[in-house]
Amino acid sequence: MKTRSMTPTRLVLALAAAGVIGGAGATYFAGSPARALAPAAAISAPVTAPVTAPLTVVGAPDFSQLVQRYGGSVVNISVSGTRQAANDSDEAPAAQRRGMPGLDPSDPFFEFFRRFQSPHGGIPNEREMPVRGQGSGFIISADGVILTNAHVVRDAKEVTVKLTDRREFAAKVLGSDPKTDVAVLKIDANNLPTVPLGSTRDLKVGEWVLAIGSPFGFENSVTAGVVSAKGRSLPDDSFVPFIQTDVAVNPGNSGGPLFNTRGEVVGINAQIYSRSGGYQGLSFAIPIEVASKVRDQIVATGKVRHARLGVSIQEVNQTLADSFKLDKPEGALIASVDPDSAAAKAGLKTGDVIRKLNGQPIIASGDLPAMIGQAIPGDQVKLEVWRQGKPEEITATLGDASDKAPKVARSDEAVGKGKLGLALRPLQPQEQRAAGVESGLLVEDSAGPAARAGVQPGDVLVAVNGTPVVSVEQVREVLAKASKSVALLIQRDGSRIFVPVRVG
Repeated sequence: MKTRSMTPTRLVLALAAAGVIGGAGATYFAGSPARALAPAAAISAPVTAPVTAPLTVVGAPDFSQLVQRYGGSVVNISVSGTRQAANDSDEAPAAQRRGMPGLDPSDPFFEFFRRFQSPHGGIPNEREMPVRGQGSGFIISADGVILTNAHVVRDAKEVTVKLTDRREFAAKVLGSDPKTDVAVLKIDANNLPTVPLGSTRDLKVGEWVLAIGSPFGFENSVTAGVVSAKGRSLPDDSFVPFIQTDVAVNPGNSGGPLFNTRGEVVGINAQIYSRSGGYQGLSFAIPIEVASKVRDQIVATGKVRHARLGVSIQEVNQTLADSFKLDKPEGALIASVDPDSAAAKAGLKTGDVIRKLNGQPIIASGDLPAMIGQAIPGDQVKLEVWRQGKPEEITATLGDASDKAPKVARSDEAVGKGKLGLALRPLQPQEQRAAGVESGLLVEDSAGPAARAGVQPGDVLVAVNGTPVVSVEQVREVLAKASKSVALLIQRDGSRIFVPVRVG
C-alpha cells in the first residue's frame, strides 16, 4: 500500500432542515405561528408557503449478505523476490559496511578504506536484497484470473494466492501496468467464486461502499464508508481519475475490491494519504473501468499501451483565468509543447487552455492526462481550446506514451499586487543558443509582485499572456492594457511554466 504525507484538514459538515407544519386556523413556520392577515372566514383560498421536499435519511446498510456472497472471491496475495541494493546502504549488514577491521566509523580514513576494499576500484558491490510483501486481490473469472495492484507484485519472483477456504496456489503474473497500478494474475484452478464488475458512471458522492482485504495480514477484513469524491488526480498518478473514500484502508488492503451496495466491484483499493503509514481518513481506489481496459490489453497482448498528447500543463487559478480572459478558472493551461509530438503536429501552442476533450469538460488540469492516458495510441481526439481570448477546435491524433509520463507543470500560489517589479533586457545571441529559445528577455532583477510570485534573476521571460516577447517596450504595452493580472511564461533550467502575477 502506498502512503503519502498530507497536511490534515478538518472538515465540518452541518446539515440543516426546515419544515412547515400546520394546524386548524393557523399556519406555522418551523414551529412559530404565522401573523394573521385576515379573519379565517374572509379567506377564500388558503395561503400556503413553498414546501421543500424533505431529504430521505437512510441508515447504514447491512453488508452481511454481500460479504457472505462475495467474500470468497477476495484473495490474499503474498510475494517474495529480490532487488538490487548497494553494500554501503543502510540496509547492508554492518560487517559488509566496515572500512578496516577495528577501525572506528568516525575515523576520517574509514570511508577511504571502505571504498577501496571494493574489487571494482571504489564502486560499492551490489547485492540482492530479499523482498517480501502481501496484498489483496479478487477473482474475476472462474478459471482463475485475478485483479490486483501492480505495486503488490512489483519485484516478485514468487506469487502465492490464498483463498478463503485456505487453499494456496502459485500465481503467474500475466502482466502489470505501473502507470495505472493494475496487474493481472492467473492461478491454475476452476469453478472459483467470482465478483460482478459494476460501473462508476452512476456512483454518487456520499454513496455507501465496502472494502474487503487483508490489512496487516488480517485476511478477509471488511470495512465500510462513503464515496468522498470522484475523479481525483494524485501526484505522479496522472493516468487515473481516482475514487476518494473514507473507507478504512491499510497496508495489505492494496489490490482488494471496493463494492457498491449492489455487490458490484466499482474500484480497486490502491492508495492512502497518511502521516503515520496507516489509515487517516483518505483512501483512493482505481475505477473499475480503468482496470478493465488494462486487463483486456494484458490478456490480449501481455502489455499495455497508453496514448500521449505531448504537452506540459498546469492548473488554471483565478489569476491565470483573469490574465487569459477566461470566464472561470477551469481547464489545462499548456506551458510547453514537445517537439514532434501529437500536440505539435495538431498545432497546439504554449498559452492555449484546453477546456474540453471529445466534449467532456476539463475542470482541473489533471483531468486531461487521465483522459488521454485511457485512450489508445492512434486515436483521434477533438480538443476545445481557448486561444487569444476566443475558442477554437483542434483535432489531434494521439501518440504513444511508451515509458514517458505526461508532464505536469506546477507553480507556487504566491502572487503580489502593484507593479511587476522586473528588470529585463534582450538576450544576446549566445544566451539565446544556451537557453534554446528564439526570443525572450533575461530577468536581471526581480522584486515586488514578480518576486513574490517566484520569478528569479536569471529566468528567461518568454511570453506574456501567451504572446511571445522580444522587447521591454512590448512588455510595457501588455502591462498597460492589463487590468488585474498577467501570466508570465518563464523558462528556468530548460523547463517552462506560466507564473500568474497580480498587477492591479
